[in-house]
Amino acid sequence: MNPAPTTINVTGSAPAENYQVIVGNGLLGRLPGLLGQRVKKVLIIHPRALRATGDIVKADLEAAGYAAMVAEIPDAEEGKHIEVASFCWQVLGKNDFTRSDAIVAVGGGAVTDLAGFVAATWLRGTKVIHIPTSLLGMVDAAVGGKTGINTAEGKNLVGAFHPPAGVLVDLDTLSTLPKNELVTGLAEVVKCGFIADERILELIEEDPADATDATSARLRELIERAIAVKAKVVSSDLRESGEREYLNYGHTLAHAIELVERYSMRHGAAVSIGMAFAAELGRSVGRTSDAVADRHLAILTSLGLPTTYRGDRWQALLDGMRRDKKTRGDLLRFVVLDGVGSPRMLEVPDTSLLFAAYQEIAQ
Repeated sequence: MNPAPTTINVTGSAPAENYQVIVGNGLLGRLPGLLGQRVKKVLIIHPRALRATGDIVKADLEAAGYAAMVAEIPDAEEGKHIEVASFCWQVLGKNDFTRSDAIVAVGGGAVTDLAGFVAATWLRGTKVIHIPTSLLGMVDAAVGGKTGINTAEGKNLVGAFHPPAGVLVDLDTLSTLPKNELVTGLAEVVKCGFIADERILELIEEDPADATDATSARLRELIERAIAVKAKVVSSDLRESGEREYLNYGHTLAHAIELVERYSMRHGAAVSIGMAFAAELGRSVGRTSDAVADRHLAILTSLGLPTTYRGDRWQALLDGMRRDKKTRGDLLRFVVLDGVGSPRMLEVPDTSLLFAAYQEIAQ
């Protein structure tokens, strides 16, 4: 018998920014309760790979009395483009969606990013509920209210802050997730461990194999702890003006890698490499101890995550990092660790420091 669902609260500066993240098994039946009685129409946005799941959600909503329709979008990062958002706006317009209607996102992080952006921009803001089906989506993209689409110049450069009305983290969906997807999603969990919750790191170190078991109690605890870290940070800094920047640990290089790879590399794999780089950068400037830096490599490697990248791509990666959201003018800024649970911003005026750190992870 599965344990009872866990509810994690996210709070904001206004009541409209408050919502619940519910973690458990068999949660689809809770969707009508999150939508409420005022909602009449619901657009379900899902990728091609989850057509069957989208149809199930549609049938359930219709049985509950909602007028439900679907918008099928391309899989993964291919769905995060302005043309796809425009298609969704067209569906909303043709079906006369009002601000009292709702959008439901079913899929991984790319889907919740896109659906959240569509909800944020339709009539300047309509209700959205996320049902993440990937580990990455559960612990990162679906929680926090950051939405976005990609451009040719970089990842998530166009977006908005738009908190969801609720998030249903149904752990049953992990049982059908390819093992590689599960493992790469754990990179965001490891990140939460290094910036805020050392128990996450200990749980992985105790049994890495169990941490990658979709049905294990250990993985559920890791998911809940990672969501709790993000919920706490987001509650104090919705719009990334301060502490929330720490959630980008490892992401500066990661986003540059994804751009260079034309988004063919999994986000979690890029984040893993990005954390290995950030650890070396922190070590090189005397902020991160040898023990903490080495712990990065040990934990990431134990999960089967990558920690190195091509040495001949440095200039392209540097160009990509200059477009990062944390950059201020010509000054590159990175999250580094003074210790586990002690992230800090590091301003890097001299790119030779970055090059030297990169040599430590270059293949």
